[in-house]
Amino acid sequence: MLAVLLGPPGAGKGTQAGRVSDSFGIPQISTGDILRENVRTGTRLGERARAFMEKGELVPDGLIVDLIAERIEQPDAEGGFLLDGFPRTIPQAVALDDLLRQKRRTLDGVVLIDVGDEEIVQRIGGRYLCRGCGRDTNMPGLESGPGTCPHCGGELYQRDDDRPETVLRRLKVYRELTAPLVEYYEGKGLLQVVDGTGSVDEVGGRILHVLHQMQVEHVK
Repeated sequence: MLAVLLGPPGAGKGTQAGRVSDSFGIPQISTGDILRENVRTGTRLGERARAFMEKGELVPDGLIVDLIAERIEQPDAEGGFLLDGFPRTIPQAVALDDLLRQKRRTLDGVVLIDVGDEEIVQRIGGRYLCRGCGRDTNMPGLESGPGTCPHCGGELYQRDDDRPETVLRRLKVYRELTAPLVEYYEGKGLLQVVDGTGSVDEVGGRILHVLHQMQVEHVK
């Protein structure tokens, strides 16, 4: 199974990617995780990425693809892998196609977790962190402050990135970048859209269902 999992911030990609990884016995590959690990361990590619990150600049697509190329050569990815949130743009998608072609591998499919903006704002905009125990709590619709942590009674606060107005800006950027990507994979007959509303188990069941179908079609 070689697949890509796409979705807006707050769609639950990380959680669902982990479930897919466990179900198929393949690694979940996230560019964020790869970057952090390479920077932490001081690899050649990690040091190149660090130079951009320390300047507050985006890591170039070429370097990201090099990191992906190195990661999928590792033994645990021989039987397949799931790309979590990558590619994000058309140039990244084209680069991924070229990379897989060089390695004589092909994608089985691309799954888009579809969640409306209003639902995303409720999910992320209602998320608060505890200064005491560090756990997060979802408390949507608060107008008079978050109160105290239900786990330890500590003070709750909201990250700037989780404020509703910030979430809307992030979604706008996501939609602008992803719309062409959706068309790109639709044109290749690889895209499957999954309803991202409902419980974690419900959404996970839908994703696993379409992935198994993709795998069967690929074998044919």
